[in-house]
Amino acid sequence: MTTVAVPLPSASNSFLLQRVQPALSGLIDGSLSSLAPIFAVALATHTPRYAFFAGLATAIGAGVSMSFSEGLSDTGDVTGRGNPFTRGAITGLGTFLGGVLHTLPFLISTYLTALAVAGGVVAFELVLLAYLRHRFFTTSFARSLGGVTLGGVIIVVVSALLGSAA
Repeated sequence: MTTVAVPLPSASNSFLLQRVQPALSGLIDGSLSSLAPIFAVALATHTPRYAFFAGLATAIGAGVSMSFSEGLSDTGDVTGRGNPFTRGAITGLGTFLGGVLHTLPFLISTYLTALAVAGGVVAFELVLLAYLRHRFFTTSFARSLGGVTLGGVIIVVVSALLGSAA
């Protein structure tokens, strides 16, 4: 069996690989994956409190899941991506934050107000994610915004269909 030597990343690449990429991966996953349960429950029940608990449970569960996924998927020895425990913790925290931010508006007891505020928070999250991709990975802001927005729109449409069907 032949082993391939992987060059060690530079200090700036290490920061990107070991800190920024896991955080951004978590934020994107948390922001997008939690949309479906939160908005499906909100639209199905018209009860913000139920949507809040669905969102909180989703944010916690997704944060733990992504933490383990990132930590167990790569030891970091060969790839130079750093300590798996640290990367897992960063990814899990990012996932939780991404999911809980648009959950918090459902603490507002008025259904339409909670829905509108949550929609505004989702829009803010998408712009922030696009900015972070642009800032750290030198991608086009417009292309980044288009990519994360497309994912969000697909999820919201599915959520609306499921929530309305209930």
